[in-house]
Amino acid sequence: MFVNRVLSGMRPTGALHLGHYHGVLKNWARLQHEYDCFYFVADWHALTTHYDDPATIEQHVWDMVIDWLAAGVDPAQATLFIQSRVPEHAELHLLLSMITPLSWLERVPTYKDQQEKLAEKDLATYGFLGYPLLQSADILIYRANQVPVGEDQVPHIEITREIARRFNHVFGREPGFEDKAEAAIKKLGARRAKVYRQHRKGYLETGNTEALAAARALLEESQNITLGDRERLFGYIEGGGKMILTEPQALLTEASKMPGLDGQKMSKSYNNTITLREDADSVAKKIKTMPTDPARVKRTDPGDPDKCPVWQLHQVYSDDAKKQWVRQGCKSAGIGCLECKQPVIDAVIAEQHPMRERAQKYLDDPTLVRSIVADGCEKARKLAQETLRDVREVMGLGYT
Repeated sequence: MFVNRVLSGMRPTGALHLGHYHGVLKNWARLQHEYDCFYFVADWHALTTHYDDPATIEQHVWDMVIDWLAAGVDPAQATLFIQSRVPEHAELHLLLSMITPLSWLERVPTYKDQQEKLAEKDLATYGFLGYPLLQSADILIYRANQVPVGEDQVPHIEITREIARRFNHVFGREPGFEDKAEAAIKKLGARRAKVYRQHRKGYLETGNTEALAAARALLEESQNITLGDRERLFGYIEGGGKMILTEPQALLTEASKMPGLDGQKMSKSYNNTITLREDADSVAKKIKTMPTDPARVKRTDPGDPDKCPVWQLHQVYSDDAKKQWVRQGCKSAGIGCLECKQPVIDAVIAEQHPMRERAQKYLDDPTLVRSIVADGCEKARKLAQETLRDVREVMGLGYT
């Protein structure tokens, strides 16, 4: 049966903060109820930029998974796994490298951008150049058709689509393809086979995209054919070959609106974060010492919320009535900066309370986290092996 599958991952680079929660994890928790979700720890990707400092990766891996669970990602609803525990990612990466033009990797916008941002590191390595291809392998190995990304990551999805398209074009023409496709049509049953042929004819003869969509929907609903036959018939609709790899779509997500303690984007590199499970006293201290509008030197000086980093936190955590209270009180000097900060402190601590509660059982018994990840790795690897079997076969590597 066709499955709407989501694939997303995060690099283990340290404790997650509220920017990660508002930008990624809340979305993950929502998607797990709508799709078949696979969320992975991208530990190989961490090595592309931190290969010279691998000692911290292991602890970061387990801390990050606990952060995911604390944020509401449910292992009963989503599959959680570690990239390096599924070696099929690496094999598909290698096989895709045989057909991927070097120029495609060099033109990825983040390649030169990251080299400039991380100028202090030696990133003249194949691992860094090839990380978009490894990302593609991460997605394609699960035949994921939806990948949640922000605008800046869309080029990575586009190159994945191009690689899948090129692979299918080069290797999709299996021997006896049309005979196998015709045999697969018969397996649909007489009624469905007739409808499929009508839709296919409508698309090939007139370019009717509605007929194409209807034929695809018919195949997605058909449960009495194998995955291989379904992919074969997807390709046959368009007069091409078997679709071995699925072209994913970018599932656009809103950028995190969570500002840092200094008004910039919340980021570890700016040292302006509040971590997901930070102690309540530490949270209160950090927010109380935040800078405010420089014009408010004294308590009696009026201020301008638009020039104050605390106001940006109110945009995330306060309702309209509270924001109106802040704006009026700040401009009239009716409230002091500490008064203004208290509702934010209360809201952040309230948001974090269930996270700390959810995390505690995993901190008390780390074997629970290991067990969740082991089960996820087993499920992920089974799917990855199915895809790789098809890839090896069409590349002439299916012999034993």
